[in-house]
Amino acid sequence: MNALQNLGPEQMGHLLDMAWLWTAAFVPRFVAALIILVVGFFIAGWLERLVRRLLSDVRMDPTLRPIMAAIVRYAVVILVIVIGLSQLGIQTASLFTVIGAAGLAIGLALQGTLSNIAAGMMLLWLRPFHVGDYIEVAGQSGAVEEIGLFVCQLRTFDGLFLFLPNSSIWNQPLKNHTRNGGRLVSINVSVPATADLRRVQQTLIDVASKSPSALPDRTPKVFIDKFDGGNLILNLMIWTTPQGAGDIERQIIVSAKQALEALGDGLKPTQIIRTVPPDNDPSRFLEERRPLVA
Repeated sequence: MNALQNLGPEQMGHLLDMAWLWTAAFVPRFVAALIILVVGFFIAGWLERLVRRLLSDVRMDPTLRPIMAAIVRYAVVILVIVIGLSQLGIQTASLFTVIGAAGLAIGLALQGTLSNIAAGMMLLWLRPFHVGDYIEVAGQSGAVEEIGLFVCQLRTFDGLFLFLPNSSIWNQPLKNHTRNGGRLVSINVSVPATADLRRVQQTLIDVASKSPSALPDRTPKVFIDKFDGGNLILNLMIWTTPQGAGDIERQIIVSAKQALEALGDGLKPTQIIRTVPPDNDPSRFLEERRPLVA
């Protein structure tokens, strides 16, 4: 402030002229750069929505649609930022040098975010699941709604929204409930030990075979699981589609109860429960194993 007071009228006028010239030269550039950024970000969002809409009309894997749309958006945003900075007089060559140095520093500071991008690329490359699959990973489960560069969006059975980072999915064992074309349903039926075994077995097979959700090329199996006191426990195994597993479980429990009760008191079931045989249970391999890939 004291330095300005010591300036003479001529020097002060010269300083004001320089400030005016600089303002007249810079402000239009700044306004133009601001307009470029605003319009560019608007165009980037519009192009992202356009790409999503166009890809939804073509035969393309739904898994790739949000990724392609995001790539288009980020490419336009980067281009707009470079053009806007060039409008301010910043040299593009030096800008890329600064961006490279800043990118290295940001990369070290955001290792977690970059790991999500790397994990997202691996998920897209190996395809352990697709959009619409029901998966179980990292203690969470739900239907996949979107696979992004940073996160995956899931929807639970009761309609909740799950937001899972890609790195947490990639680094954990994953169970895909709908990847294969078949799903094993196992139901234990307890009947009195004096019941006619063959009659009970045939009744359960008939009930399972009539289910509309049962796979026609996989014959239902019934075998004795164990003898528990006065009850004989039979295990009914039936193959169905992943989407029909819940329906066939409920339908068979009701149908098996009604069919066995219709045979008489001597065959009335004492208990019918759904079971999940462990992976090492030999009962899973009682029939010839064939691939059940959709």
